[in-house]
This record gives sequence, structure tokens and C-alpha cells, in this order.
Amino acid sequence: MICKMPVAEETLSISDVIIQLQDYSPTIPDSITSSICSEAGFETNDPRIVRLISIASQKFIADIANDALQHCKVRLATLPTKSGKVPKDRKFTLTMEDLAPALNEYGIIVRKPPYFV
Repeated sequence: MICKMPVAEETLSISDVIIQLQDYSPTIPDSITSSICSEAGFETNDPRIVRLISIASQKFIADIANDALQHCKVRLATLPTKSGKVPKDRKFTLTMEDLAPALNEYGIIVRKPPYFV
């Protein structure tokens, strides 16, 4: 007996994704992405490719920021508090103490200059 699994999502072709990119405006402007790409030696006349790189960069930065937030939450959960209770409306601050291990997970090593050690 052959059992077929139902398909949960339809897969989009690359042409459908590129068409959807035209209406999306990423957080990183296309002009900045084009400038950085040209400094790195990548030249393209297709604005859709630049938009795709902008979106991939945005996702990369968001993943790093999310990982840094998780490091911050773990670090603060282990610290003792005066009242012993954790406030529900706690605000978090991005620090190098949390960002460095998050970047390290992506292969980016951050070190302080020798004169700060």
C-alpha cells in the first residue's frame, strides 16, 4: 500500500520570488547594497539581484540580533535579583557581551584591541 503525504505548502519558482521582490522594500536600501557590492567587486545591472542581496543581508542581521537577544536572556536569567522576581516588562540592551558569542556562532570573531585589555 502506498501512502502519499499531503503537501503543506506549495513551492514557489525562482521567477515567482523575483516578481514578489519588486513590491517589497527591505530595511537595507538598495543604494547601500549596490554600493557595498561594488566595493566588494560585484557589479550587476539587475535591480532584482540587488534587492535579493538586501533581503538576505537583512535576514542575516536579524538572525544575529535574535541570537544576541537569546544570549542576553540566558545571561540575565542567571543573575541574582534584589527581590528574587523577574519583571515581566524587562527591557534589553544590546551589548558586546551578548553580541560577541552570537557573532562567534556565525564564524565572526570579535576581539578588543590590545590597548583595551
